[in-house]
Amino acid sequence: MKNKTALITGITGQDGAYLAQMLLTKGYRVVGVVRRLSHFGVATQRLDWLGITDQVELVDGDLLDVGGLARIIREYKPDEVYNLAAQSFVKTSWAQPTLTAQVTGVGVVNVLEAVRLESPDARFYQASSSEMYGLIQEEKQSEVTPFYPRSPYAVAKLMGHWATVNYRESFDIFACSGILFNHESPLRGLEFVTRKVTDAAARIKLGQANELVMGNMDAKRDWGHARDYVRAMWLMLQQDKPDDYVVATGRTVTVREMVKVAFEHVGLNPEEYVRIDQAFFRPAEVDVLLGNPAKAKRVLGWEAETTMEEMIREMVDADLARHAR
Repeated sequence: MKNKTALITGITGQDGAYLAQMLLTKGYRVVGVVRRLSHFGVATQRLDWLGITDQVELVDGDLLDVGGLARIIREYKPDEVYNLAAQSFVKTSWAQPTLTAQVTGVGVVNVLEAVRLESPDARFYQASSSEMYGLIQEEKQSEVTPFYPRSPYAVAKLMGHWATVNYRESFDIFACSGILFNHESPLRGLEFVTRKVTDAAARIKLGQANELVMGNMDAKRDWGHARDYVRAMWLMLQQDKPDDYVVATGRTVTVREMVKVAFEHVGLNPEEYVRIDQAFFRPAEVDVLLGNPAKAKRVLGWEAETTMEEMIREMVDADLARHAR
């Protein structure tokens, strides 16, 4: 039996890199779509960190170029397509709402259309987001909780989510959405709050910084490890029927608690180093997110294996090692 081929958009991001690593261990041929960049070595740094750059095939492509996407799918005939690419930073979506709508919303339609035209038997995964719940309508959010997006990013993600449902129902494509709650790792970008915190804790400990500037410390999030969450993505595409699943830990903690874990791991008191700046508050805040992963556990046999505390300590240790070098 020939090895399966997986096509991953966003392969150079956190989730794409961990997913590629996992699929390689399962014998997949892994093809990654990357935007053409002059600083290519920077783009592959996460793949380099995992030591898999030479094991994946990278091809130039863009979510806004449906013709190019169709060509790629026609050439590689993937068994599975994972759409992880997006303008994924919530704060940036207010500054660049049109770009976010195009890449994070319309881009999903472009990938789906390329799959429909060139490889309709391929199984498709869409990276949806817990940010779609926004102003939460239920204390614990499940697959049937109403959405209430609170940022241009969340609105665009909602478009991609419903486009996936629509293509599944209209064209009988095996299309799944994973509604992933916050998931982090040592590969997380520095603009995201968890990595911002662990990087600052490491630099302060090493004498390379003296403060951490934060926004809303009382916001609550359901934080898991990206390494666990990509396993759920793969499991969705191995089922008999396509469906949508919440992927979460089922536990929420405040940003303040997360900061405390990071700083105490290096023997520091966060109250001595954290400064609040209103510039880091969102125009429309999402106060609480808490996922209900019961369906993923029941149907996929999936549950989170890494606690928030374990993940944050792993991230701090990685940042200590980076800055010590």
